Amino acid sequence: MAGERVKLEVQERESSGSSAAARLRREGIIPGVLYGRGKKPHAIAVPERQLRTVLSGPHGRHAILDVVLSGQKTSHASILKDYQVDPIRGRITHFDLHEVRLDEAITAQVAIELTGESPGVKEGGVLSALVREVSVEALPLEMPDRLVLDIGGSEIGTTLRVADLVAPEGAKILDDPDTVVVTVAAPRVEVEEEVPEEELAEGEEVPEGEEVPEGEAPPEEAAAGGEGESETTEG
Repeated sequence: MAGERVKLEVQERESSGSSAAARLRREGIIPGVLYGRGKKPHAIAVPERQLRTVLSGPHGRHAILDVVLSGQKTSHASILKDYQVDPIRGRITHFDLHEVRLDEAITAQVAIELTGESPGVKEGGVLSALVREVSVEALPLEMPDRLVLDIGGSEIGTTLRVADLVAPEGAKILDDPDTVVVTVAAPRVEVEEEVPEEELAEGEEVPEGEEVPEGEAPPEEAAAGGEGESETTEG
């Protein structure tokens, strides 16, 4: 369960322009925004190392963050709503925090974790994970970190759906129960097709030992006959 609460001290940013954000990133500080409940958003910043520590914790992005603005004592219970990563350098470039009430349900995307060994896969079947996360509604402190799906009994031909996922008490899966999550299919077998005799190319030689159809001369004789035709003479 995501009952972990992590204290996160952040700085308020005076400027939210792109040039100011780029300067912060060069200093190893990541710009972000704290969105309040009906309050004006705060432009904030936090050292990247500190933010990564929060994201790599046991509860990841589902941890409840007690955000404290620099120079203040009041904390704001928040969740990490989104963050962007530079696709080339792999560095976090921006993040969004949303303040929440601990007694009001929220909705979040929760990852599906597959456990167990599939007998069908051991027999050569192909396992396909079609859905990797589902939408879950729960109180902030009751939001699960992940949903576990046991594939230990999946034979070839097995299909597991959202209905097979078990949410902890207090949490509700919002996705369609009939949505397919995992399948175990039979391995593909490539069959080499034989070319029918009638599809053989014209002019292809008849294999040795086969008879020439009645009324047809062998290619060699037909050619010879064409060259040796006699001319008619008057007489």
